[in-house]
Amino acid sequence: VEMKTQLKDIQSQSDNRGIDIQKVGVKNVEVPLIIQRKNNTEQTVSAKARISVDLPQNYKGTHMSRFIEVLTDWGQKNLLGVDIKGCLLDVLEKLNAQSAELRFDFKYFIDKQAPISGLSSPMGYDCSFEGYYGKGGIYKFILGVEVPVTTLCPCSKEISEFGAHNQRAVVKARISYNEDSMIWLEDLITTIENSASSPVYPLLKREDEKFVTELAYKNPKFVEDVLRDVVLQFRENEKINWFEIDCESFESIHNHSAWAYQQEFLS
Repeated sequence: VEMKTQLKDIQSQSDNRGIDIQKVGVKNVEVPLIIQRKNNTEQTVSAKARISVDLPQNYKGTHMSRFIEVLTDWGQKNLLGVDIKGCLLDVLEKLNAQSAELRFDFKYFIDKQAPISGLSSPMGYDCSFEGYYGKGGIYKFILGVEVPVTTLCPCSKEISEFGAHNQRAVVKARISYNEDSMIWLEDLITTIENSASSPVYPLLKREDEKFVTELAYKNPKFVEDVLRDVVLQFRENEKINWFEIDCESFESIHNHSAWAYQQEFLS
């Protein structure tokens, strides 16, 4: 009878450098992700996953293949993106770790209607799901989104005899809320768009272009204004317990961006 050769488990060998590694794992793993939509349907997106655990100083390395096994298993059960906490608990068990993190980056599409013509076209938003499970059973979920908007400069409007410079800006927001709550991507995106001079659209006819141009002109905002208005909306939302906002305006008359940032913990 042929005997199978016992392969050495190098990762489980000891290390004597005395360094605990905070995060070790795999990233840019392409997986299909099921997203629950506000209208009670689902959208399957292509996502890139980053998943990691802590590594005590006495271990030389972690078992990278086990991360892929977990992602594959949960993907086959159609639970990726649905039960991130459960996926993290599975990771902790399979890798014998104390803490684990999981992040999905994906493009989420919303059918968006032009403001006057009513023509609809899909618009993509860069979004993320992040989950953290740490010592003591602490679990945290973070919902992230990047929303392109229009800003029109109040100063330019005030000092010019006619016209005002406007440009596209991007508001990046990350929020955390309790497990028993739910905040939809659609609502988060709308909140941010309503805080700008104007939303942007994938499809505009002439009558729509006239509307959004005049809307922005009537609603001039610095990046500081956009950020403050988003902050107020987040503070008033009782579900949110932490947020981070990054607002960057790609200036049309400068060779640099205007930028504002805020992070707050809410009780």
